[in-house]
Order: sequence, then C-alpha cells, then structure tokens
Amino acid sequence: MFRIRTLTDASAPANQKAIAEIQTIIRDQFADMTDKDVAKLPDQIFDPITHQFVAKVSVAEDGRGRIRGFSLLLVDPQLNFGYLELIATAKSGSGGGVGAALYEQIQQRAREKGLRGIYFECLPDDPELSPDPVIRKQNEDRLRFYEGFNAFPIMGTEYETPVTPGTFDSPYLVFDGLGEFMLPPAVTLRQIVRAILERKYADLCPPEYVQRVVESIKDNQFAIRLPRYGSKLPQVKQQAVAAKIPLIVNDRHDIHHIRERGYVEAPVRIKSILKELEPTGFFEVTAPKHYGDRHIKAVHDTRLVDYIERACADAPEGKSIYPYVFPLRNAQRMPKDRSVLAGYWCIDTFTPLNRNAYPAARRAVDCTLTATEAVLNGARAAYALIRPPGHHAESRAFGGFCYFNNSAVAAQYLSRYGRVAVLDVDYHHGNGTQDIFYERGDVLTVSIHGDPSFAYPYFTGFRDETGRGAGAGCNLNIPLPETITPEDHREALKKAFARIRDFAPAYLVVALGLDAAKGDPTGTWPYRAADFFKMGALIAGIGLPTVFVQEGGYRVRNLGVNARRFFEGVVSVVKAPDLTWELKRKGGAGKNEPMKWRTSVLPADVAEIRRIVMATNAFSGEEIDIAAELAEERIAKGRASGYEFVLATQNGRLAGYACYGKTPGSDQAYDLYWLAVDPDRQRSGLGAQILERVEAGIRNAGGAFSIAETSSTAAYDKARAFYERVGFEKIVEIQDFYRPGDNKVIYRKNCPPPSK
Repeated sequence: MFRIRTLTDASAPANQKAIAEIQTIIRDQFADMTDKDVAKLPDQIFDPITHQFVAKVSVAEDGRGRIRGFSLLLVDPQLNFGYLELIATAKSGSGGGVGAALYEQIQQRAREKGLRGIYFECLPDDPELSPDPVIRKQNEDRLRFYEGFNAFPIMGTEYETPVTPGTFDSPYLVFDGLGEFMLPPAVTLRQIVRAILERKYADLCPPEYVQRVVESIKDNQFAIRLPRYGSKLPQVKQQAVAAKIPLIVNDRHDIHHIRERGYVEAPVRIKSILKELEPTGFFEVTAPKHYGDRHIKAVHDTRLVDYIERACADAPEGKSIYPYVFPLRNAQRMPKDRSVLAGYWCIDTFTPLNRNAYPAARRAVDCTLTATEAVLNGARAAYALIRPPGHHAESRAFGGFCYFNNSAVAAQYLSRYGRVAVLDVDYHHGNGTQDIFYERGDVLTVSIHGDPSFAYPYFTGFRDETGRGAGAGCNLNIPLPETITPEDHREALKKAFARIRDFAPAYLVVALGLDAAKGDPTGTWPYRAADFFKMGALIAGIGLPTVFVQEGGYRVRNLGVNARRFFEGVVSVVKAPDLTWELKRKGGAGKNEPMKWRTSVLPADVAEIRRIVMATNAFSGEEIDIAAELAEERIAKGRASGYEFVLATQNGRLAGYACYGKTPGSDQAYDLYWLAVDPDRQRSGLGAQILERVEAGIRNAGGAFSIAETSSTAAYDKARAFYERVGFEKIVEIQDFYRPGDNKVIYRKNCPPPSK
C-alpha cells in the first residue's frame, strides 16, 4: 500500500528526507543526468522565478514513509500547460501500480489547475530513429504505457531531430490532452515548444536549433500520432469538470446534544449546513478514518486529554458536569473529585462534560485529520464539517464549547511537511490556537475577531500578543469593534492575507466560524450571504492548499445558506486557480533587492540552512543534520552555545551563511565550522563577503586567526579551492582521518586589522 502526496515546501524536514530519496532514484534510473541537475530539485520547488516553471513534485510513499516513486511536473501559468520532466519508481518499488497511480494523479491535478494539456518527452519506437532493438523495445514499452492514458507523440514537426547530426534516440514530444483538449493551434504550440527547449535545454540546444524546431510547426501539418498499441483516440469533452471538495462530516456529532442552559451549539447546525451543501455538487462525501491519540497529545497536555476522557466516562447517565470552582492552578494539590477538578481544566462555566462529549469531540478530530490528509495528498481544499468546535481549546484547558483544538491538530499534522498558516475568521478569538503555537515559528496564527473588551474569551486576542521566543512575530490578532461594516471586515482580511503571504506557508488551515452573520446570537456583526461569498473567494484566492474546519455559527435560520454561499465563493476560484500569484509568492520580490546582513539566528533559518547545505550536493545526511543542529543550539542557548553566525539574505531568502566559534582551550583561535552559499549565488563573491564579516567578528572578540577543516576527496575540491583563494594556508593533512583514502585537510588564516 502507498499514498501519493505533493511536496509543497522543500525545507520541511519530512520533505527534505523525501527529496534525498528522490535524488537517489534519479541517480539510479537516469545515469546520464548531471550532479548539477540532480542537486537543483529543492531549488526548483522554492524558486519558480529563476527556473521559469512552478514545480509540482509528487511522491508515492509507503506506510514507513519510504519513497517508492515520484513525479516532477513543471507548470507554466502564462501558457497554461504542464511539462512532465520526470516520473520514475525506485528499484524496490517498481510494479505494484506505482507509476500508473502517479500518472493518474498528475492528470487529475492538471485538470484541477485548469491546464490545457501535459507535454513530455519519450524516446522513439521508430527503427530509423532508434536502431538498437534492445533500446527500441524499452521505448516501445514506455510509449505503450502512456498510450494507455491517452498520451500520444506529436508528429509532423522536427522536435525529434537530433541536436548532433548522426546520433540516435532523440525524443518525441508527447501530448496528453487530459480528455478535454485537442492540440493547440500552431502559434500556441510554437510558444510552448520554445519555452520547453529554451528553459530546459539552454545548455544543449543552440539558438539556431531551437529556431529550426519552432519554425517546423506549421498550420495543418502536425497532429498526434494514431494509436499503435491497442488504445483508442480519446473522445474530447467540451468542458472540464472541476474536482470536488472532500467533505468529511462528523457522523457522531449528534450524540452530543445539550438541551439545558440555552446551549446554542446544537446538532441542528450540521443538518442545516448539509441541507444547503448537498445539492450543489461541489463536494465528495468522504468517510472519516481513525487516527491515534498521539495527534491530539501533540497539541494538548496529556493530562488534559486523559481527564476529559475519564470525566466524560464517569459522568452520570443523561447529566452534564459544569465547572463551578476555578482555583489558581496548583498541580501539586489538585482535588480527586473529577466534578470539582473540571474547574482546573476549563476556562468557563458553560462547557459541559457528559457521556457523549468525549466521543463526539474525539470523532471531530478524526474528521479533521481525514480532511487534512486529503489536502496533504493533493486536494486543493477539504472541509471538515464537525461539532463540537475546537478553536477555544488551549494546550492545557478546554472551554467555549470546545474540547480538542481541531484546527491546531490539522496545523500540527501539516507542519511536518511545510510551514502552515492558520486563519481564524470566527467572531470569537481563537485563543486556543494562539496558545498552542505561541512559541513556535513554523506555524503562523492569524485571528480576526471581536475585540476582547466585549467579546468572549475576553482575556486574549489583543493586538500586542504577537508571539514569544521562536514564535516572535508569528501571531497576528486583528480585533474589530462591536459594530462594523462588511467592508471593514474585508480590509482586515487583506491585512491577514498580507501577513500570510510574507510568511509564505505551504498550507492554510481556516477555522471557519460563520458567526459573523447578521443576527447570530453570539455576535454583533452584519455579514449576509453575499458577504460570505466574497469571503470564500478572497480566501481561495490566496492559492494555498486549504483545510476548512467548522467552528462557530449559531443562527440556524441562515447558517446553511451562508455556508453554501461561502463555498460557492471558494469554488468560483478553485475552478480557475491563479498560478501566477503562486509564482510571485514563491519567487520573492525580485532579484535586485540589496543583500541584508545579520548575526541573529531565527527559527526559519534552520530549514533554510538545511536547504543550502543540501543543495551544494557535497554533504552527507549526517552532516546536513549537524549544520541544522548548530543553528538550533544557537537559538536555544544564544551566545552561551559557543556558536556565532553571519547570515546574508536577499528577497527574504537565505543566500549564504557562516558558523564559527572560539576554539576551546585557546585564547586566539576560532574554528570556522560552516561556510555555505546558495548554489545560485556561488561565484558571485558572496562567500568572500561572508568571510570578511566572520573575520571582523573574530577581531572584535580578540581573536587572531581562524581554522578551517575539510575533506581531501573530490567532492570537496571547490571548498579547498575557495579556502586557498581567500588566503587560507594549508598547515597539515591527516591521512585516512575520516575513512581510508579520505584525509582531513586543516587550513589557517590570520585575521589582521583591516588596512587603512
């Protein structure tokens, strides 16, 4: 068994591991690919501006997280086509339908993104173009495979003409119309072919060759080849069908039904929403899967989770326990009576514990994680329609009708695969989500809500709560007055979007409260159905894979209509996604921004350091881990760690860095632990500039010289050449230090005062 997921952030630890395995597959299956081309994969994902394509990497992953196959689809949002650069299975993963599953997923994602076809290369099966029968048989097998998916070579052009005359096995250009499109007209196909040849093969195809191939594409003289291997030509549809949104409904929500105390969080909420959503045809109802408690305990104190489970199990049949004593927490002197202990774990007097609260809340987590996994596996959006809600549940407290924080569970699950933003649009502040991630830098939390001066939960949600420690700057609260207009709320949304774009997450979790509606018994704002449509379209316009998690919304009379209109807004954008914005989001502000320098290490730098060190293609996995660990130790201990850093950033991205520190036992010597530069910026003098700042730091600290160590193997030729070029002197070479034939080379460089 395997699952297919999309890598959206090359810096996430789980994705770095996957990329390393992909690179191994590439080396195994494509022996003629250069080390430079293998090493550039992470950068293709991160920087589409440079590579002029948006890279979509999907992996087939088994139950142990091992990569059994992968695909790399390059998307051009201007010409609206996809170019399948690579698709391959691991040697141990061949067979079992991995390749077919990957290609089907490519087709589905291309349809969802509104692409008008996929192009790729396949070696020829014509004896005149491929005279070696062994090679030709392999080519036939590949073309037979693709023909089964209605992908056929384009004939009648000179694309398969060899760049070097007299050579063989130049590839066909193959076209897959996704069952929806015919080949484009000649003027468009010429643009597509030029884009492929100039962007992918600039080093191999001279301009005159590119021009020759492009000019060979003439009206009425090219067509897809007729089937050779038993397939039939596809029947082209007239209109693309938008992919449906996975809808996961809590099938146990209605057991949690409180009829006392005017409890507005009632089962009828789900029924009213479903009544409006089901006729739209936008959704595909998906059964929830069960997930282990570790996902809940990753964001909640284990004692809180255990207490809720036990207290609910012990509650009298048909009755609820409400907190009524709220002592200052004293973990050493907690009462034994669970009914009294409720006040230790709860923040209010109206959130009950009863026999059905825990199983309903537990199932809501399963539904949320099912929706989250659907997005992780490539769905553009998924909707967890659940109750009870969750965004008021903190790490060590429940309340506000909330027991477990579903949005936080989703964000935590996704955070292993990339940075995550949580956008809370509920009328009430998402205090629980803020609390859980307040000291983390990998999850951005944004909440638009009623000012705590008048709105629950009253004690959190202020503007000056911006995060702490590693999470400094990663919490944004936008409290609004009691009386606002829809335009005021949309302006707040724009501020939230600006912060989210700056954070550049891979995934978005939306805590979808619909209690901004006019007449909601828990709110004061004026949103009508048309306003929810605009909100849905604005959020979808961010262009991120999104998990929608149901939170508040209690005016049942219009709740369903508001939900329907919200998702009509979402779908209005999902049908025609704006990949151009995705280019801007990932590509940064431009190449001309001045280099910025700093010596402080931020949490986000850890992943960037991993990316740069890995992209050099010279270090082992253990060495890459060490580079990241030094940064993490500096963050945790500050200068007491013994590690000093110099970091250069451009366009909000780390361009290069150095790590150094005083040599233990010496008054004058400093060790240069790391100096690495982004491969795109090598040979620009940046390494020397970083070293100048390192030397200035050593001088200012009273040091006299620096020591650098490296390997004698060919992989480190560039490093040794750099050291010698910038003035390091080789002082010793220790034979067989790392392993037989791999010596340690030690360099020294004085750090004299700068010349006047």
